[in-house]
Parts: sequence; C-alpha cells; structure tokens
Amino acid sequence: MPIHYARRLTAPQRTRQANWHLGIALAFVAGATNAGGFLAVHQYTSHMTGIVSAMADSLVLGSYGPVLAGAGALLSFLSGAAFTAILVNYARRRGLYSEYALPLLIEALLLLGFGLLGARLSTIEGLFIPATVMLLCFIMGLQNALITKISKAEIRTTHLTGTITDIGVELGKLFYWNMHERPDRPRVLADRSRLKLLTLLLLAFFVGGISGALGFKHAGYLSTVPLALILSGLALVPMLDDIGAVLRRLRKRGA
Repeated sequence: MPIHYARRLTAPQRTRQANWHLGIALAFVAGATNAGGFLAVHQYTSHMTGIVSAMADSLVLGSYGPVLAGAGALLSFLSGAAFTAILVNYARRRGLYSEYALPLLIEALLLLGFGLLGARLSTIEGLFIPATVMLLCFIMGLQNALITKISKAEIRTTHLTGTITDIGVELGKLFYWNMHERPDRPRVLADRSRLKLLTLLLLAFFVGGISGALGFKHAGYLSTVPLALILSGLALVPMLDDIGAVLRRLRKRGA
C-alpha cells in the first residue's frame, strides 16, 4: 500500500473518496469478522437489532439467561462505540495525525488477540457470556462508531439493513418515470454516485463474509490475523507521523 494513499485514508482532513475507500475496506473486515465470528461463537456480533429483539422475546417467555447474555453483548458493543469517541476526541484535542488511525490500531490488536487467544477466551465467562462474544461485540461497536464519525453517518460498515434500505430508495428514484414535468416540481433523480457506494459496501461485506467463513473453516481463530494486518496497514502511517512529530519536538528542545 503506497504511503501517501495509506495516509490519505485515515488523515484527519477527509475527502469523500477517502471515506469511500476506507468504508469499503472496513466493510470487508466487518463481513469477515461477522461470518468467521459466527462460526466461532454461534451468533452474529454486530446485529444489535436482533439481539435486543431476542432479549424482549426471552423476557416475555421467562427465559432470563438469553436476556443477560444479550445485555452483555449490548453493553460490549456500546462500550466499543464509546471508546472510539474517547480516542478520537483525545487525539483531536491534541492535534494528532492518528485521530482516526488510533481506533483502527486498537481494533487490529484486539483482532490479533482474538486470533491468538480465541479458543481460550471462549471458555471464560464475562458479563454472562463468553469473553469471545464480548470482544467481538466491542470490536464491532468500535469500528461502526469510527466510520460513522468519519463519514458523518453516511457510511455504515458492520451491518447492512440501512445500506440495503438506501439502495432500495435510490433504485426507486432511478426507475421513477418523471411524467407531466412542471417547472415548480423538480424531477425525481437518483444519486448514482451514492448508489454505487452503497452497492460496493454491500459487495465488500459479502465478499468479506465469504473470506471470513472460509478462513475460519480452514484456519480457525488464526483467520483473523490477516484482518488485523489490513487494519494495521491502514493505521501505521499516521501513527508513524505522530512519532516523527514527537521526535522533532524533542530535538528542538534539546537543541
């Protein structure tokens, strides 16, 4: 990955193209993590709508174990999102280049830990659920909050309900027949560039899902290591920029 391209993807100064490319890369990672994670823990860890609905069903049926498990998953996802907000605002207030790269590096380290220690973590009970589920939910919350903050809620990468809904809306506009046009009524037109982005996000998530499922099938928990390397590659250049800036300040003080 060229250095200038990696720097542009996670730079504090955002462009729409950088948001697109980063969003597509993260959708692939999320798809792989979700699919591989499902084979590991037997539940999807970014689908908070389903988890909350299952909690409601279980509560009505008097089955309190799933309610507690859902609460643990929900709190883990929530904590991941909050942690991203803390990291981004901390870096922003200090003028760091790694404002958006730091959460990606943390995600990479957590995925690496999941890959190396996942089998052992699956036997550790956390907030009513195995630590593997909590860890994956935390990772998904962290990532979803990051791309939401970067794109001002235009892009989501860890779930597809909103993405597919928006694709449907744009397709409805695309195939709308503008009959009896009048000057006071603007034509209905699809945002083709947005439709392209949404479709690419869907495809990236799906391809990532296939990759994650195949990876876990053949390599087990270690299949998350390549995902951690992808995220590290995205985060590395801004982190090195910050280290370089610190070293330059130290040289000036010592001069």
